[in-house]
Amino acid sequence: MPYSEPTSLAIVACPGGEAFADEVITHLKHMYKHRFTLKNDVVSKRYELSKEELVRRINLENDIKTSDLCIRGTTDKYRPPVFKVNTRFTYFANGEFKTELLETIRGKDVYIFQDVENHEVLSLNGGKNKISLSVNDHVMSLLVTIDAVRQAGAEKISLVVPAYPYARQHKKKGREGLTASMLGHVYEMLGVNRVITLDIHSREIVNAFSKINLENLHASYQIIRELGKIVDLTGQTEDLVIVSPDTGAIDRNKFYASGLKLPLAMIYKERDYSIVTQNAQDTNIKSVKLLGDVKGKVAFLADDMLGTGGTLLKAMGFLKEQGATKVICAISLPFFTGDAIKQFDEAYEKGLFYRIIGTNAVYHEELLNREWYISTNVSGLFANVITRVHYGQSLSDLLDNRNIIEKLVKKENPSDGQAAEEAKN
Repeated sequence: MPYSEPTSLAIVACPGGEAFADEVITHLKHMYKHRFTLKNDVVSKRYELSKEELVRRINLENDIKTSDLCIRGTTDKYRPPVFKVNTRFTYFANGEFKTELLETIRGKDVYIFQDVENHEVLSLNGGKNKISLSVNDHVMSLLVTIDAVRQAGAEKISLVVPAYPYARQHKKKGREGLTASMLGHVYEMLGVNRVITLDIHSREIVNAFSKINLENLHASYQIIRELGKIVDLTGQTEDLVIVSPDTGAIDRNKFYASGLKLPLAMIYKERDYSIVTQNAQDTNIKSVKLLGDVKGKVAFLADDMLGTGGTLLKAMGFLKEQGATKVICAISLPFFTGDAIKQFDEAYEKGLFYRIIGTNAVYHEELLNREWYISTNVSGLFANVITRVHYGQSLSDLLDNRNIIEKLVKKENPSDGQAAEEAKN
């Protein structure tokens, strides 16, 4: 029985990715228990066994198969899997990292979690040190962990990196490196089999891999679910228009417009690329034009990531000038670097926007107590993808969730469909 202890699925959480890993593990435990219960119901009836006797037989078989003398837990109750691998991370004074796995993972399907944009203060060296790590620190910690997992004999290695590091360095315009591609080659060299990420900045990054499978997840269902709570998607009480903040986000916003059956507008920005932005107030945008109409309507913008936020702040102010009644933004990866939160606080007080919807794929504690910020949970989506990959099942309905969104817009019960129920979790 694959849904009880022992299981060949194991999770190693780097310090930056531990918060998100713990949320995903919570979903995994619920899913495994639910599937075990369903399996128990069907099999017990089919073979005319009591549920209690079937559980004992499953536990007996697992005890016989294990390389240990027996598996922890009682013999007559469900044994929930323990997914998280006990791991010790050491941060040395000179900035080096070391990862030590404190239990065996030989022959297992291992998923390594890392949030490279987690800049909260983390507890390292057994709680002796409290340190805020940079993106480069997190990347190095990830690489060291991959090597430790490989050396420990894992059968498969998958990376769960909601924010793909260096994703914005994917085009070569001059004498510069393709860092997104370079990291992909490093992952392959270290034996990584799969990368699971969220709304990767450019599809071109996929072309960097020759062996690795990349699963690019989308938070569109979760975002629309939150959007439906704060605005009328039916158009009966207020008009809604989808606005692409720039030409690079046109495909993403076209997806929302087609899924919600709404008009699509676009902001065109003329930039001066000799200016390098340092914070949300600095911007290299020289002029802005709107292709479409937002007057008297609620404007909804969607983008993959938000750094300093200068571009988005200017776009929101522009839409209010054009007559938008409300401006709502959806960000899959809410980095909010530098003093971005302070700048958005001030913009909110001025009425430049109504709400920003972000995901919990990036851990940012300060955002959660902001009135203008709505956090939507994507850990259930990642948990479903991990189990499907682990058991060799299809990901189609999770990667392309148009049918789920259509049901949501039509106000049907999304739990009627299995895929909708899984995405909802």
